[in-house]
Amino acid sequence: MELISAFTDRSVVVVLAVSGAVMATVGTMLGAQRAKKSTGLGRAMTWLGYAISFASVVLFIVAGFLSNR
Repeated sequence: MELISAFTDRSVVVVLAVSGAVMATVGTMLGAQRAKKSTGLGRAMTWLGYAISFASVVLFIVAGFLSNR
């Protein structure tokens, strides 16, 4: 239970959300370049950023269910 509490801490959720947004933005900018290597890397970074942002949303929902309010 302590592990879940650590992951659902507000600072962890915010850091995940911001880092996911930054990764998705950088991946989109890399994908906009025309080089083939950059496009694959950009696509991977974009999807990884989306996955990290999704994880932060899930942890935010779990934190809401675990709150005592």
